[in-house]
Amino acid sequence: MQYPNIDPVIVKVGPFAIRWYGLMYIFGFATSYFLVLYQIKNKYVDISRKFIDDLYFYLILGLIVGARLGYILFYNLDFYIKNPVEIFAFWHGGMSFHGGLIGAFVAGFIIIKKGNMDFFRIADLIIPTCPLGLAFGRIGNFINGELYGKPSSVPWAMVFPGTDNIPRHPSQLYEAFLEGICLFIILWLYKDRKKYEGDVLALFIILYGIFRIFCEFFREPDAQIGFIFGVLTMGQILSLIMVCIGFILKFYIKTFRFKK
Repeated sequence: MQYPNIDPVIVKVGPFAIRWYGLMYIFGFATSYFLVLYQIKNKYVDISRKFIDDLYFYLILGLIVGARLGYILFYNLDFYIKNPVEIFAFWHGGMSFHGGLIGAFVAGFIIIKKGNMDFFRIADLIIPTCPLGLAFGRIGNFINGELYGKPSSVPWAMVFPGTDNIPRHPSQLYEAFLEGICLFIILWLYKDRKKYEGDVLALFIILYGIFRIFCEFFREPDAQIGFIFGVLTMGQILSLIMVCIGFILKFYIKTFRFKK
């Protein structure tokens, strides 16, 4: 199948450029924000608009900082130790979902506790909307022609620009569908059927980890790391840890938390 070869840069004025990848982040955050407001309005939840605005500001900040630091620590630490100035060169790429999740979690936990709100209750409002942001992000990766899949002979395999001209899995689209659209549908339907506050958060952590592990079997490992133990990618190892944390959280919620 022919790779669409969309220009990653939408418009450029002098040294400033608007890129599809950055726009996908905006789409993701905006979609999540408005879906949370929709839930608050329709469920008559007593949470102020100002609190949500403040929370999203810090969630975005935590996600971006965490994603960058996560990539540095998990994927390319040696390079950034030798080139510390590159830490701030966001336009050169290098963001980690797992680091972003940790950063957003820490920022959200601090703001929610400062507002004397129940963390699990607020998390269950926000988490069902997150997969759509993940879908937008993977589409941005696809447009950039990065994080592509392993060589393949399937009919929809594509030759990505700047590679070795070998048809490969469009693994970014696999992830956009499975970790994004499918996960969103599951969580959105489950949120009104949960028995405990925090159930949706735990389910997200478990299912994202499982879906990511599966998708990584089709994705080319990071060149600077390759396979760990000759079998697993760094993404799979981090996702396996996520699955374990998700089950531990689910056990904690059912054992020590009251029903909603």
